[in-house]
Amino acid sequence: MARLKVAVLFGGPSSEHEISCASAAGVLGAIDRTKYEVVPIGITKTGHWTLAADDPQKWALRKGDLPVVEDEGNRVGFAADGSCELTYSDAHGSRSLGRIDVVFPVLHGPYGEDGQVQRELEAIGVPYVGNGVRASEWGMDKELSKDAFLTAGIPATPHVVLTADSWMRDPESALEAVRGLGSLPLFVKPARAGSSKGVSKVKQMADFAAALEVAFAEDDKVVIERGLKVREIEFAVLQSRDGLRPRVSVPGEIVVKTREFYDFDAKYQDEDSVDLVMPAALESGLLAKLQQSAADAFMALGCEGLARADFFVTDEGYFVNELNTMPGFTPLSMYPALWQESGLAYADLIDELIQLGLKRAAA
Repeated sequence: MARLKVAVLFGGPSSEHEISCASAAGVLGAIDRTKYEVVPIGITKTGHWTLAADDPQKWALRKGDLPVVEDEGNRVGFAADGSCELTYSDAHGSRSLGRIDVVFPVLHGPYGEDGQVQRELEAIGVPYVGNGVRASEWGMDKELSKDAFLTAGIPATPHVVLTADSWMRDPESALEAVRGLGSLPLFVKPARAGSSKGVSKVKQMADFAAALEVAFAEDDKVVIERGLKVREIEFAVLQSRDGLRPRVSVPGEIVVKTREFYDFDAKYQDEDSVDLVMPAALESGLLAKLQQSAADAFMALGCEGLARADFFVTDEGYFVNELNTMPGFTPLSMYPALWQESGLAYADLIDELIQLGLKRAAA
């Protein structure tokens, strides 16, 4: 039986380029090679698509050594005629790499996770894994996703949205809205970024403007939330093949030990600063409510394939913080780790996502 040809797409122009490479390393190392022929496609930071090394170790994340897709002088691209043919070209000429059955876009951040690459693939008729254009756009934008959660009756974190323009034009009105959130600390977050890039914890208002500057370097729209005493609980959500409610994993908890919050370095460079507890200890009634809200949030955004639902749990209740539509995908990342804890192995999870992508294309 012929193997299906899967293009693993990673890298990209976002600030999460290196994390995307690490996620791709996990997929390249675990995908069932008896079922799938793999074509790794790296996207450079300047946006060039290139045939990349099929070497998980090359793309793995190491302390102080972040992987990057370099421009090797070759280019790959899809035919625009709906044939799904992938072509390769370099200084010596061009050739066909054959028909790609499905693309697995292991891309984080702008371009890969905000609907742009999904729109490009749909325009030329190439099937792909994961969320579609709208769910990607809404999931990437914290303002849009929180609005969708609240409309669906799902408790979302209280927040204020500021744009770079509104801050420049009328900072006093902006500050008044922020004060309405209540007491310090505050978290200042780019509205459309991930991996905690550009996020600051503000303990005194004298530092607020500087935190905005950091966030605006990532995005011209930011979300400000009041810091709460919370437990950070996450669930992995997976689309159901039968069209019914999505599947939800056991809970995981992030326990930050030596840092101010779960920032980029804690996630990818200083794993000793946090504990990832799986399954998290939750009272059965609360667990059922959180799992239901995770599924509801997935459906509220119109998600397909996968998402990670992140919650803040307080003594009085809980809020959904965000839905990540292409969460970190290394074998140790929370999303696949939660499914492994729930009984679905990493390689089987990759297979399931590919099959869901192919089923959507055939519908």
